[in-house]
Amino acid sequence: MITVTYLDHSGFAVTTPQAVMVFDYYKDPDKKLEKVLNDNPSKDVVFFVSHHHPDHFNTSIFELAQERKRTYVLSNDIFSKLVPQKGISVAWMSAGDVIDQIPGSKEVRAYGSTDAGVSYAITTAEDEVIFHAGDLNDWHWSEESTEREVAEAQAKFEKIVNRIAEDIPEIKIAMFPVDARMGADFAKGAEIFLSKAKVDNFFPMHFWGEPQKACDFQSYVPAGSTTKCHCLDKPGCSVEIR
Repeated sequence: MITVTYLDHSGFAVTTPQAVMVFDYYKDPDKKLEKVLNDNPSKDVVFFVSHHHPDHFNTSIFELAQERKRTYVLSNDIFSKLVPQKGISVAWMSAGDVIDQIPGSKEVRAYGSTDAGVSYAITTAEDEVIFHAGDLNDWHWSEESTEREVAEAQAKFEKIVNRIAEDIPEIKIAMFPVDARMGADFAKGAEIFLSKAKVDNFFPMHFWGEPQKACDFQSYVPAGSTTKCHCLDKPGCSVEIR
């Protein structure tokens, strides 16, 4: 069983049988991560940071879980001067990198992003894949962008998604941006992603305080899809995945 706990924005704590994986910790107003860690005292803690943007990377992560075995998987766009030089284990990743020595996983793959940094695909010890997109999305504003800009943004995005879909036959859990600020095309990236990749459980994120749009799954989940969508619309919400 895997438990997914929403922290805020694009931040999640994903508890597997072997580890607590923390993705893009930005803030945790409900103090839920502390409870997750207390409830899983014997598990390793792995922090994943997709890129340097302040709504995805908070240096306070280096002060969390200090009494535990901690591993940090960081995108190579993060300044090394912000990372403690002693007392922690750090793995740096760029798109295309593969690491097989991260606690709680058989393999971690870094894929590209259409903004900064990387996206992550983690294969757990049970051979289930957990995907966190970071800022991978079809970023464009059709009301403001030219047709050429829209086409270029989509082509760049689809190239990365096609590679992910080719490499990974099935994604157990996917956390992906559904950003209401984008206007009419706010869910275009999620629609494309779900049409190309086989996703069992989908979690919207990065919705900037508009969960009602992000959770209107009928607007972007392909018809006939078997994907189960989860609306963790408030910090501290969690769900168990079997």
